Amino acid sequence: MWIVDNETQNRMNLKVLEIVQKTKKMIFCYPIVLLMSLIMTASAIYLVDGDYENNEHEFLATKILLIAGLGISLMFAIKMLTQRIGNALLWNVLGLLFLVGFYFVLPTNKDDFTDMYVYLLVPVYILAHLLVAFIAFVKKEDSERNFWQFNKNLFVNFFLTLIFTGVLIGGIELAILAVDKLFNVGVLDKTYFRTFLTLLIFGSTFIFLLFNEAGLKDLEKDGEYPVVLKFFTQFVLIPLLFIFVVILYLYSIKILINWELPRGWVSYLVLAYSVVGILALLLVHPLKEDTTKSWVRIFSKVFYYTLLPLLVLLFVAIFTRILAYAFTEARYFVLALALWLSSLVLYFIFNKKPTIKFIPISLFLFGFFSLTLPYFNAFSVAKRSQKNDLERVLADNNLVVDGKIDFNKEVADSVVRELESKFEFLDNRHEREYLFGFLSEEMKKDPPSTNYRYWSLISKFKNVKVTKNIYSESFYTQLTNSQTSYDISNYQYAINQTYLQSQTFPVDEDRIEVKYQADIEFKLILNEKDSVDLMPLVVKLFDNSNEMTENEEVDGLFIESEVGNYSVKVIFQTISRQNNDKEKPYYYLNDALFLLRKN
Repeated sequence: MWIVDNETQNRMNLKVLEIVQKTKKMIFCYPIVLLMSLIMTASAIYLVDGDYENNEHEFLATKILLIAGLGISLMFAIKMLTQRIGNALLWNVLGLLFLVGFYFVLPTNKDDFTDMYVYLLVPVYILAHLLVAFIAFVKKEDSERNFWQFNKNLFVNFFLTLIFTGVLIGGIELAILAVDKLFNVGVLDKTYFRTFLTLLIFGSTFIFLLFNEAGLKDLEKDGEYPVVLKFFTQFVLIPLLFIFVVILYLYSIKILINWELPRGWVSYLVLAYSVVGILALLLVHPLKEDTTKSWVRIFSKVFYYTLLPLLVLLFVAIFTRILAYAFTEARYFVLALALWLSSLVLYFIFNKKPTIKFIPISLFLFGFFSLTLPYFNAFSVAKRSQKNDLERVLADNNLVVDGKIDFNKEVADSVVRELESKFEFLDNRHEREYLFGFLSEEMKKDPPSTNYRYWSLISKFKNVKVTKNIYSESFYTQLTNSQTSYDISNYQYAINQTYLQSQTFPVDEDRIEVKYQADIEFKLILNEKDSVDLMPLVVKLFDNSNEMTENEEVDGLFIESEVGNYSVKVIFQTISRQNNDKEKPYYYLNDALFLLRKN
């Protein structure tokens, strides 16, 4: 009996020692990747805790989190490259310099972080992940089999990491909850969030790297084809593709019969079909040469031919939107993806010895040049296109006199909406000086809010022709506060939110939480106990409005209520109600000044 126990103990000791050795090896193999994960985790916890003193600290932490998240995939890609070619110090320094440089590309002010930066960050993140897929296999002599094994193992390790991380998070969170409830420890809510974020970010990175062992050598090692991948591809992905392609071909037939332009969202369906199909082809690639797997060979040959008519549909849909509304970054990237898919189809149809490495490498090149190519990159093209379209709209409606917009001319409300949209778009791309060129000196003194670049041109035009009818996509009423000063002597505290959002504020020894989500809720909560719903009071402000005027000035735009032992007065600058749905209008609150008095 004692011998068995000793043997068992020895086996356990050896297993623990093996895990410790693997962990040490992994830490020494990926120190910079782990460091990036730690920085990202710390930034996320800092943001969730909400202990920052002002918005500058909050945005600084957000930028660090974004850069560290990018650094995880970028430095992992560099690790794969240096394991192949060496020069680790040089490439690591170059990678870190890129991250530092990219940090300074992002704005220093939260208010300047517009949607333009989303169209920068998302492609850069995708490019960093694409680098991981091919950076160690760019040489022709690299085995295609090794390339597939490398990416297959990364794919499998990713899903294993999701499972392990999910179980780990659930188990540890339940353990903390059990200790809290059974022993009355009094665990803070923040502890749960901190634990969750630590395991989600650092824990998942740690587990993923453990699965990857020593890196390139282990990842590209040849192995048997996983049965689960074959099952997943054959019985899940390919049936989904069949459903997709049938729907898209039926829709194409409908277009030909009715002779109508395709809807804009069809572009995304074609792209979804293409991406799922390419993923399926990559997953079954090693089976293509297996004589017993004829379905793989047939699917591999047929798929790219099925894309040919769909590419025509895709280009028609894209150019329909571009010709009607000009380029935006989103439309530019959809067009770039369409061009990439076209190159893919031509390559695999006409090349007698195609390589699957072409897929990630070509996508990376399209993405890289879409971001960096002078004059022709996504941001330059979008700004130039929107400027040209803005000038066209102004010229078509004879709204420019001596280079300035004449706000006294009669103009349709639909035209004003179009102008507002283009002004907002260009303002978000730092083109305010260009826009000011169309405004008089008096108009320049009243620019849109820095926090929310909403150009209310409807309030500037003196003679707006209302075109509300059954074909209108939307129609709204905006109430504007004409009062510029208030007597606040009866109140003890003031909270100003120039861009209304959910946030908690300390008031003396109390905590006032503002919960706001457009058209869903607008509440004040005192110390997590007392609450008041303010949305019905906002709705009542519109009871006496004339929606046909679209813009009304109100002498004192405010609501009054009570929460707990506080009297509250909320003063608004503007409130909008969108009436495209008569049964359920949509209310938007731009900014608010909260005045509080303790009763």
